[in-house]
Amino acid sequence: METIACNGSEDSSPIFYLVGIPSLPKSLFLPIFFVFLFLYLLILLGNVLILLAVVAEPSLHKPMYFFLINLSALDILFTTTTVPKMLSLLLLGDRFLSFPACFLQMYLFHSFSCSEAFILVVMAYDRYVAICRPLHYPVLMTPQTNATLAACAWLTALLLPIPAVVQTSHLAFDSTAHIYHCFCDHLAVVQASCSDTMPQTLMGFCIAMVVSFLPLLLVLLSYAHILASVLRISSREGRSKAFSTCSSHLLVVGTYYSSIAIAYVAYKADLPLDFHIMGNVVYAILTPVLNPLIYTLRNKDVKAAITRMACL
Repeated sequence: METIACNGSEDSSPIFYLVGIPSLPKSLFLPIFFVFLFLYLLILLGNVLILLAVVAEPSLHKPMYFFLINLSALDILFTTTTVPKMLSLLLLGDRFLSFPACFLQMYLFHSFSCSEAFILVVMAYDRYVAICRPLHYPVLMTPQTNATLAACAWLTALLLPIPAVVQTSHLAFDSTAHIYHCFCDHLAVVQASCSDTMPQTLMGFCIAMVVSFLPLLLVLLSYAHILASVLRISSREGRSKAFSTCSSHLLVVGTYYSSIAIAYVAYKADLPLDFHIMGNVVYAILTPVLNPLIYTLRNKDVKAAITRMACL
């Protein structure tokens, strides 16, 4: 794809230079590398264990765990789009990305982020049907329905970022464009352009609002119905059992939107650029690290399946 350089000449291959965290001393690169490497390995190990446990354990072949393995696969893909490049930057000083590589990373990062939001909505719907319409659950949540819901979540998320990515690819860049970030985030790439960036910034912001707040609204709506239904249960034991089936999902939702809030506050508040970059890095790593921990520590069925698998 050809782009117009800032000097007006045509340049078929601008190069992107990742500045990283500008004020981070080089003496901290190696310690942070090992921290990120540990977290990345933890993400891979935790989510792979969940995938293997759910596939291998027949008692976990239920809709809730089908959506859980979708979430685990997403966490692996989501972090793999950014963390290896960050590790390479910290250890080897590898800061350059080609035009296709940068835009592919940007597209995948935002697509997988959107997919996670929509899968969390589908999981909330699953809990709504299980608690509010238990007699209809086997009819409503069939394997075909589950596959359709998951496919819709993935497909919608894969399509949503395309307009922003395509429009951004037509912006003008220097032959070497400096990106003040650890990876090719949409806003950071837009700010590296020497074109008028206002339309792209606005488009990115609108898509982010739709992807963030619409799924959150649907999750909250599901849990409002769940809460109303649970409060009608007469026994304390019944209420406790109903809430326990939602606790892991609620914690994951809380972690996901907390990391988004950190990134958003870092961007909107009058803070140095480093805080904005770190807010996005936290968003890229925090949820994938905590998701497997939440589901293995709080879900006794998953914990038991992993334990049995480990003892084989």
